[in-house]
Amino acid sequence: MSDSTLREKFWELPLTDLNPAEWEALCDHCGRCCLKKLQDEDGGDIVWTRVICRYYDLDEGACGCYSARSQKVPDCLQVSTMNAHDVHWMPDTCAYRLRMEGKSLFDWHPLLAGSKQAMEEAGITVKDKALSEDHVHPLGYHEHVIRWVNVD
Repeated sequence: MSDSTLREKFWELPLTDLNPAEWEALCDHCGRCCLKKLQDEDGGDIVWTRVICRYYDLDEGACGCYSARSQKVPDCLQVSTMNAHDVHWMPDTCAYRLRMEGKSLFDWHPLLAGSKQAMEEAGITVKDKALSEDHVHPLGYHEHVIRWVNVD
């Protein structure tokens, strides 16, 4: 099997069984994982902000420096090395998180719906909601806390 082959219903397989093309195709490109998060120092709770990484291209719906993201943003989450301990940093709509937790993808996921339209209609993407970190001082992130990221 070629690495560029997408198997039928590959998204139902364990993450460890995916080839590189399937791994990449699992991402819905919603941009939620690229939103800045704050963690409460006392309770450890994570809150999400509408502030997004400067490299996220809101028009394209994808990272603008994907191949060099680890060098440009050292704390960028690497889903390929994510483990159960890290999964809480991902939105609960994330296909990687869902599959790591043994859950099915949502019906709006582009792999199931056939396009991004259902995902956009469900309000999952950050398009028209996010604000580049270039426009917000890091000490002001708390002013941009949101509640629309998690759906369960």
